[in-house]
Amino acid sequence: MTGPKSVPRGADRQDAIADAAIHLVATRGLRGLTHRAVDTEAGLPPGSTSYYLRTRNALLTACVRRMLSRDVSTMPLAGADPVELMVGMTVGLANDRPDDLVARYELSLEASRQPELRTAINEGGRELRAMLAQLLDGLGVPEPEAAAWPVAAMMDGLMYDRVAGAGATLSPEAFEAAVRRSVVALVAGLKGAR
Repeated sequence: MTGPKSVPRGADRQDAIADAAIHLVATRGLRGLTHRAVDTEAGLPPGSTSYYLRTRNALLTACVRRMLSRDVSTMPLAGADPVELMVGMTVGLANDRPDDLVARYELSLEASRQPELRTAINEGGRELRAMLAQLLDGLGVPEPEAAAWPVAAMMDGLMYDRVAGAGATLSPEAFEAAVRRSVVALVAGLKGAR
């Protein structure tokens, strides 16, 4: 028999709130996201989410920032083969964090109606693309900052198809092979475009 669930404090509590909110957005959609539902999902006392994040928009923005934090923490730039890193990030995110991806797509659509959320998504996208530009620069891709945008869009499209499209029917091996083929071809094309 397990004991009572420990209640996280401080930054851990804020992460637990964001994690629970991401899960709710992914599994119930934005309609299922309430402060009360987050408290229940996170195993927190009632009112905890409202204490840290008073508005719904603050809660949505916390989801975006938490996903960005996880993305950045799993992107080691030093010592890794850039192509394998891009393949690994795409496959790993689709396989290991599908809730994040589904929530990201839900939040992206919501951001078209909420400027504050759009700002958070844009800031996160710029940060990730700057990191991707570093990888592309290491591969000798000319104008890596400009090239990072279409590469990121392709990777995002592959992940979207995996969690919400026909790509979900591929075996894990077939999905990884398709991602690798796509990344290699795009990088080769970008390197040749001078």
